[in-house]
Amino acid sequence: MNRAEKKQRAREREARARQWEAERAGYDYEEYQVIPSAKTGNKGKMKNKKQTSNGKIFLRTFFIAFVILTVGGLGVTSLIGKVADIKPFDPGKEYTPVLEDELKLESLVDENSPFFQSFKDSKRANVLLLGVNGGLTDTIMLVSFDMDNKKVDVISVPRDTYYERKGSEGLAEKKLNAAYKGNPVNTAKAVSKLLCGMPINYYAVIEYDGVKKIVNSMGGVPMNIPDINHKGGMYYTDPYDKPPLKIALKAGQQTLDGEHAVQFLRFRHGYAEGDLGRVKAQQEFIKSAFKQCIGLNLPSVAKTVFQNVDSDITLGTALGLATKAMGISESDIKTYTLPNNPDPEPPYYVYPDKKKTEDMIREIYSVQTEKTTDGAVTTD
Repeated sequence: MNRAEKKQRAREREARARQWEAERAGYDYEEYQVIPSAKTGNKGKMKNKKQTSNGKIFLRTFFIAFVILTVGGLGVTSLIGKVADIKPFDPGKEYTPVLEDELKLESLVDENSPFFQSFKDSKRANVLLLGVNGGLTDTIMLVSFDMDNKKVDVISVPRDTYYERKGSEGLAEKKLNAAYKGNPVNTAKAVSKLLCGMPINYYAVIEYDGVKKIVNSMGGVPMNIPDINHKGGMYYTDPYDKPPLKIALKAGQQTLDGEHAVQFLRFRHGYAEGDLGRVKAQQEFIKSAFKQCIGLNLPSVAKTVFQNVDSDITLGTALGLATKAMGISESDIKTYTLPNNPDPEPPYYVYPDKKKTEDMIREIYSVQTEKTTDGAVTTD
């Protein structure tokens, strides 16, 4: 058995292991494949997807080439799911960007969604980014890249969003951040449902240790630190957190290194709007990080990273997306927050507003609306 055959056998064993894990965790493996999903030709069969070891390999996906809004822009750690023409990357081979018509970013779309046709016809790449801490999703963002118009829409979903699911007992379990349970597919399904069935093509789990390295590799991220509660900056200590949390950021304009960037991203106690204030701060950080990354040679960075990591997404696809993203400026990025109605009383649920969410999706996908004689709204 040659080396290539051994690698193929290893991939097959890992695929079987993933299937076993899915079934043991209590969800159907075919359903597990739906978000994200892949279509192969006209047969509609799904590919087995390989996932990397949780928290052990420094990413490695098209995010590094794509570099758009990955909490710092140049990489994330841990779990990655993806669709399209996924093949092993041979670091000894030269690759060229995949042409637009070869970027197969199709996902299975919920036929019951009011935006079914818009989602189906769209050439957007939708990426779910999850910042995980202590088994909970501390940050939840959906990045939607419009390849035709070179626009990026970022939807932040508050971690305290009310989301009741099967088996959710207790007040804390009914928050969106508790849906993760060690599996990003759980959160992907929840976010897709909250966003009226919006398909999710890719997802990645981001851990704070990786963010530190990313920000340091960028040379830091410029931020204007606010004065929270007239304390001269952002200050907070929680010795019981795992690991213990100590935030000490002096107010004013400065360039945050990796350690202080993580402190800024984790700060949430003191914002007048609570978790919603934290969401806005994270969005400002991401815009600044993206602006910092604009001058980098992204395809070159992507190739270098792929040569040193274990990945099964083609570098051609990564470079294709990166090429489509070239020329995007800070003004091409628009941020949203899932429309909501926050409850000021414990446990501080953030209740999603379905009607305003539909309006937001119409804006993002440029869906035309018409009113029928009975007052109902239709989409074209």
